Amino acid sequence: MGKGLDMRKALAERFDEELRFFKGWIDKPKAVGSIIPTSGVTARRMASVVRPDSGDAVLELGPGTGVITRAILERGIKPENLISIEYSAEFVERLRADYPGVNFIHGSAFDLDEALAPWKGRRFDSVISAIPMLNFPLPERVDLVERLLDLMPPGRPIVQITYGALSPVPAGKGSYSVKHFDFVVRNIPPAQLWIYRRSEQ
Repeated sequence: MGKGLDMRKALAERFDEELRFFKGWIDKPKAVGSIIPTSGVTARRMASVVRPDSGDAVLELGPGTGVITRAILERGIKPENLISIEYSAEFVERLRADYPGVNFIHGSAFDLDEALAPWKGRRFDSVISAIPMLNFPLPERVDLVERLLDLMPPGRPIVQITYGALSPVPAGKGSYSVKHFDFVVRNIPPAQLWIYRRSEQ
């Protein structure tokens, strides 16, 4: 009996999460990259690059309803070492209730100076990004990748999810390398994961 109740509760929470995400997409289709949240399988794959023992913080861009946030925390990152920038005020309010202790910032990833002002000079282990890169001009995408890599030690990654076949930030446009990380079929729509990094000297 208890197992059945647990399953119904989990399904209800998942439905509520998808409904909130869809509403966010309807309200701001350019700010939300997909109609439904990232799958748990994709979120865990993205979070797999995080090093909990590095001592550095993790930067998350576009947490949405928190599926990837949860995966990062499950990797062993302490809530206070996770800084997450979300454009939707409604999502931020819910995220703060769902994940107490995580540093959720209502702002734009493309305005890093303002969003990260309280953590100026902080070094990040990695960046996990679900922002809809293709909704922004290419020069802005390249500039964002360069600025994010400035915040990390050489060799550490930015992981970016996208739903197109190609990297949303092409190689040869800056001082970073591009590597295809994974293709996750168990995501709706199927997701491509890309890694950007600077080589270690």
